[in-house]
Amino acid sequence: MFPSLLSRLFFLPLIVSFLFSFLATFLVRAVYLRLGWLDDPALRRHPKVVHTYPTPRGGGLAIYSAVFLSSLIFLGFDKHSFGILFGGLLLTIVGLLDDRLDLNPYLRLGFGFLAAFSVVGSGIGIAFITNPFGGILHLDWPRITFYFFGDRSIWLLSDLFALLWIVWSMNIVNWSKGVDGQLPGIVVVAAIVIAALSLRFTEDVTQWGVSILAAITAGAYLGFLPWNWFPQKIMPGYGGGSLAGYLLAILAILSGAKVATAILVLGIPMADAVYTILRRLASGRSPVWGDRGHFHHLLLDFGWSKPRIAIFYWIVSAVLGILALQLNAQQKLYTIVTLAVIVGGVLLWLNFFLFLRAPDRGNG
Repeated sequence: MFPSLLSRLFFLPLIVSFLFSFLATFLVRAVYLRLGWLDDPALRRHPKVVHTYPTPRGGGLAIYSAVFLSSLIFLGFDKHSFGILFGGLLLTIVGLLDDRLDLNPYLRLGFGFLAAFSVVGSGIGIAFITNPFGGILHLDWPRITFYFFGDRSIWLLSDLFALLWIVWSMNIVNWSKGVDGQLPGIVVVAAIVIAALSLRFTEDVTQWGVSILAAITAGAYLGFLPWNWFPQKIMPGYGGGSLAGYLLAILAILSGAKVATAILVLGIPMADAVYTILRRLASGRSPVWGDRGHFHHLLLDFGWSKPRIAIFYWIVSAVLGILALQLNAQQKLYTIVTLAVIVGGVLLWLNFFLFLRAPDRGNG
């Protein structure tokens, strides 16, 4: 690839987005501090809260600002970018409200579906997925065609799959923001992997936009990382966490329905989310209400420091990303299953170990 093309499709958007994000985070943090909009752990007692001093939560606003401005510069404005940016704006607004009001998780989930619908309604969907055992699984049928300011059509399976994929991704990635620096590092790695995948096909101009959006996403979270690194000066909040999963899910769709690649890169958050949902359902609780049972919580209780946990997530995501670029569809499936078994086994072992180590065990 020519260096000038690589710069246009990746390095320049990444650098500009990084600078926007870094400066926007500084400004948002200053405003939150001035207004006293801080998350004080002494006032908000919840098992999932692990920060120990009052900290602003408004990272989502800074990150979205960088994505919005960079997208206008490098991607322009069409129906697809409008759908993506409008959905991201919804998540950012919900994040701002959640920073102040701690919204009900079901309300946040409802707005998450609206954000995903904005993307699907703009014409972004998953028409097919690769069958790991050979061939293609088509999702472009059945179709409902109608007239609304022109001929329109709804691809039922494609649109439903895309809707659920986006909502699922935004929630599971949001769950992996529990310790300082954890979330932005994961997102940077995942976005770079998707960019690398798209850059393999530079002869296909439709992939140029994917590379640019992936670079913008990576730059936005990379610019936020210095402020979120231990000891964090600002948190991503729901806006930053859900926006991360939202953008990565869209990138997976736009890069040619590379859902398996995204699942593999996000292997630990995905496995942790499945385990968390099953654990909460088994205990008779709603899967959307937070608790202190995520993988990063268990590692904290096991004695790991916050920086060590964050770096562990980054390294594993990077290794899985490199694998994802080398494997075919069937090998990805086997790797995902193997990873799920390993992570599940580690989670069960950690729970059992911490149960045995509990000081009050057997005293009731």
